[in-house]
Amino acid sequence: LQYMSGFGNEHVSEDPRCPGALPEGQNNPQVCPYGLYAEQLSGSAFTCPRPTNKRSWLYRILPSVCHKPFKPLEEGHLTHDWDEIEPDPNQLRWKPFEIPKAPQKKMDFVSGLHTLCGAGEPRGRNGIAVHIFVCNTSMVDRCLYNSDGDFLIVPQQGKLLITTEFGKMLVEPNEICVIQQGMRFSVEVFGETRGYILEVYGAHFELPDLGPIGANGLANPRDFLVPVAWYEDRQVPGGYTVISKYQGKLFAAQQDFSPFNVVAWHGNYTPYKYHLEKFMVINAVAFDHADPSIFTVLTAKTTRAGVALADFVIFPPRWGVANNTFRPPYYHRNCMSEFMGLIKGHYEAKEEGFQPGGGSLHSMMTPHGPDADCFEKASKAKLEPERVADGTMAFMFESSLSLAVTKWGLQTSNRLDKNYYKCWEPLKSHFNPKCK
Repeated sequence: LQYMSGFGNEHVSEDPRCPGALPEGQNNPQVCPYGLYAEQLSGSAFTCPRPTNKRSWLYRILPSVCHKPFKPLEEGHLTHDWDEIEPDPNQLRWKPFEIPKAPQKKMDFVSGLHTLCGAGEPRGRNGIAVHIFVCNTSMVDRCLYNSDGDFLIVPQQGKLLITTEFGKMLVEPNEICVIQQGMRFSVEVFGETRGYILEVYGAHFELPDLGPIGANGLANPRDFLVPVAWYEDRQVPGGYTVISKYQGKLFAAQQDFSPFNVVAWHGNYTPYKYHLEKFMVINAVAFDHADPSIFTVLTAKTTRAGVALADFVIFPPRWGVANNTFRPPYYHRNCMSEFMGLIKGHYEAKEEGFQPGGGSLHSMMTPHGPDADCFEKASKAKLEPERVADGTMAFMFESSLSLAVTKWGLQTSNRLDKNYYKCWEPLKSHFNPKCK
């Protein structure tokens, strides 16, 4: 597989089997090379300012409009009904989400989508959702596109070979990919597979501003990879299923050809992937604990300066060197909602209970922080330079919205750890008014 590099770049790509497939000097000639159809995919309003204007031109064998009418598809456990169950302000933690065994129940990426929590709604173009995907079989003669927003996909177990209209991407654990609104894609897996999805409606992901950090650091633009053009001219007499996620529900339409028939394309609206090991970590080198915002990989902004609809934050391997400092994450109450997941290893603040493939949610203003064991060890540790989080990758989906948990998350999944609160019960008072 080949890729082009650069975040948000204007890319140009054509399948080498059809050299010269891209029209020269214009987007929409009267007759396209090779008898192709020109089709624009817009990710922003036509009149958006140039820095935020997103669009790509696709040159395809048949246009996307050639399909039968969409009909409701009852599949998976997707929802944006945030009122189906009473709110729960407690600290919540989930055990690893179970992957069904293939002989018992075949489940592909679409049928394995489960909404865990979220807020807002897609019709108003403002909101987010956190989904879990568990699957054991590949999508065959069917694809998905999201009419509601962007998918940021975080595989935790198993590789994903993702075919898109722009080309193919292989995404492994410790990598992420973003499939932006409207892009058709199909997922091939190689066994039992699991991961997390952050969906945003109403904004696209972008690199965070660096401010005083300067020109370089965090996720560097050149490390983001975009697939190169690849097409298949394949007829599907039995019917190819195109699935649309629209207003929180799934709909399916039939057509008799593969949608991955784009011979060439150009533009700045593309799918992309990123390896989390490429992240340039910034950290405190004198004293105190820097805010987790220094670990932001991607952000989806709101109209309020500095307030995110959603941030994707990671906690990668790094050096801890702060003097006279309690080094693990401090106890905290936050005006943001924090969903955390674990790709591999052990999270530094909770080495027990928080497991790869599971998750936790600390809702708006709900207190959280290190468990009792972590507090005692860190309070007594000899402060010398130490490696933190080696062999580990935890992440956080953080949002300014107050997230509601679905019935599947609280009940049906049967993965909620009802003893989570007990990890703080052993905390004891060390207060001594005679000892300063």
